[in-house]
Amino acid sequence: MFKLLAQPYPTEESLRRRLLKSFTIGAFVGLFLLLFQPFGIDDWQTDAKVWKVLGFGAVTLAVLLLNWFALPALFPRFFSDAQWTVGREIVRVLSFILAIAIGNGLYMNWLFNRHPTIGSWLWIIGVTFLIGIFPTVGSIMLNYIIQLRRYSRSAATLNPVAHNTAESTLQTETASPPPLSDTLTLLADNEKDTLTLEPAKLLFIESSDNYCTVVYLKNDKPAKVLLRSSLSRMADQIQRPHIVRCHRSYIVNLDRVERVTGNAQGYKLHLLDGQFALPVSRQYNDTLVAELKAL
Repeated sequence: MFKLLAQPYPTEESLRRRLLKSFTIGAFVGLFLLLFQPFGIDDWQTDAKVWKVLGFGAVTLAVLLLNWFALPALFPRFFSDAQWTVGREIVRVLSFILAIAIGNGLYMNWLFNRHPTIGSWLWIIGVTFLIGIFPTVGSIMLNYIIQLRRYSRSAATLNPVAHNTAESTLQTETASPPPLSDTLTLLADNEKDTLTLEPAKLLFIESSDNYCTVVYLKNDKPAKVLLRSSLSRMADQIQRPHIVRCHRSYIVNLDRVERVTGNAQGYKLHLLDGQFALPVSRQYNDTLVAELKAL
């Protein structure tokens, strides 16, 4: 069980998807309470009852938006892809449920103009968890299984061939147009710090804040150079076949990819006998898989 909780889990979701999910959950809570009126709501006699009941859905939406966008912004490393697991996703969603319970509890106390007691808080939190815990765990585990099977099966069909030398790279591309240049020069923002290398020697480039780490082969061993630049600026300077963006933080030389694996988070590109494993963002899946199959 603990091994399963430690498995990687996808965190990459677009802004549109997060907003849609938040509005869907908020609408579900409001409509569920309005239609079925559990927990004594059916005996509640008050003016504008419909709008007051739907207010629980509005509170749920507000809490979700706050937690969904504020926490990752405040703690970006904790919510990074590399750190995220099935267990963390379950804890995150359950924390959302707890926050929703507290928010709706405050809303209920405001409606009835009363001061909360320990017993009432325990009742609200307990009921909210009872409603939310089983679909939460179930949906996360189901999504984990679906994504794991999807990427594992797809990765098994990808068998890129790594080219270990610049000469072998040129031999495999005899039918292609001649390269733009025998060397590749990467220029930092200050336009003074540079790195010049053969394109075939480049492994990948990793972005971190305002800097990029260029990883390449030097005397057949991996070397690293730090340049102050954005990853987009690096990409604009390269413009080479098979050297592409695979993630918001990575540019990879596909000619150096030796193996592709898949887990619930997506594809992983393995380079240099497994010394490096680069993630692939969902937005690059289609184009990158097509290029790998063409190698």
